[in-house]
Amino acid sequence: MQRHVNDEYVQRAQRDGYRSRASYKLLEIQEKDKVLKPGQVVVDLGAAPGGWSQVAAAIVGSKGKVLAMDILEMDGIPGVEFLQGDFREQEVMDQLINLLEGRAVDLVISDIAPNASGVRAVDQPRAMYLAELALDFARTCLKPGGAFVTKLFQGEGFDDFIRDARSSFTRVVTRKPKSSRPKSREVYVVATGYKS
Repeated sequence: MQRHVNDEYVQRAQRDGYRSRASYKLLEIQEKDKVLKPGQVVVDLGAAPGGWSQVAAAIVGSKGKVLAMDILEMDGIPGVEFLQGDFREQEVMDQLINLLEGRAVDLVISDIAPNASGVRAVDQPRAMYLAELALDFARTCLKPGGAFVTKLFQGEGFDDFIRDARSSFTRVVTRKPKSSRPKSREVYVVATGYKS
């Protein structure tokens, strides 16, 4: 708790009005890779408490659209349409597709992670499964040239995931934002140029 309270990015988030320190991870990715642009349609998977949705909504603006979904409740954010549900369930995915109203998606972002048990042999496959589902979803809804950003944890299945992503995107890079805790195994995969 003490580490959290004293964390530079937690303090910055409170000062800047962001809902979580995670906002800075997306802002750093944006600075390097320019994945967000005004007028885009963006889907944020595993959005609560809403840090990434806040960043996305501010950049895409009123001509854009941000659809956020999470299994947890999330307080409303101007410019963000929220769907509460588990994206592992087909019924929930169908609802999300309906909310898109036929619009192709420019960008899918996912900062989703499973509840950690502390046992790597359990947590790693769970995290990989969620990342694979997010990639599958991106493939169903992205427009040609679209982009995908997801959290991954280094470990078993990591290299296979990168290879799989490269089969669908022209450019796939990994990023370790400064705002990511140094001891964390998390990295972000930034995939651009979707080959539909």
